[in-house]
Amino acid sequence: MEKEDYIFGLRAIIEAIESGKEIDKLYLSKELSSPLAIELIDTARAHRVTIQRVPVQRLNRITRKNHQGAIAMLSAITYHRLDFLVPELYEAGILPFIVILDGITDVRNFGAIARTCECAGVDAIIIPRHGSVGVGGDAVKTSAGALLHIPVCRENTVTGAVQFLKNNGYQVVAVTEKTDINYTQGEYTTPVAIVLGSEDTGISPEVMKLCDTKVAIPMFGKIGSLNVSVAAGVMIYEVVNQRLNANLEVI
Repeated sequence: MEKEDYIFGLRAIIEAIESGKEIDKLYLSKELSSPLAIELIDTARAHRVTIQRVPVQRLNRITRKNHQGAIAMLSAITYHRLDFLVPELYEAGILPFIVILDGITDVRNFGAIARTCECAGVDAIIIPRHGSVGVGGDAVKTSAGALLHIPVCRENTVTGAVQFLKNNGYQVVAVTEKTDINYTQGEYTTPVAIVLGSEDTGISPEVMKLCDTKVAIPMFGKIGSLNVSVAAGVMIYEVVNQRLNANLEVI
């Protein structure tokens, strides 16, 4: 972890939040309860910063300096707002293509998916505010810098993002092994968002219920699933392939 990936100290973090710095997550010692700590918590909540209470030993592993029981992990990018991005894409005359990541926590998978998205002309990546990897320096490096070039929307919930996209004319497609529909049988020449879940739990049931279509990548070996970044690559380029074959612009 690099020094610029985080800041520490109660007052320093309050000032960073109030100045508009993008904070991915705020780690607070479980024992912290001073008036200044309460002010920090109130400030973080007002700016929708994710707060996680942790043992002080975890903070000490990040830095041995006087962190005062508080460390804020900084985002390497400025997140986009989905409700602003969607009309912008339509106004630009773009046939939109969005990738939604439901609970991806591994930074290497996230970076690999982002790299594929950028290469394939995906218009945006959506991640949830909670229970997901953030866009820190490690993620940017793993993506080979792709995360500096593709919009990332961090939404309160994946279900809310999916419903918003459906309301705005998107077909939302779940990539899951829980269907017999081959991914090549889907039709992706309209505004589309594909949803990929974590490798251990997959797409959450609440999100799955909202998806318009469920498709699967066929498996013929003894292992039951692909790495999620590989599955993302297969699915993303099927969308690209269909659009190219239909003589549609992919970016």
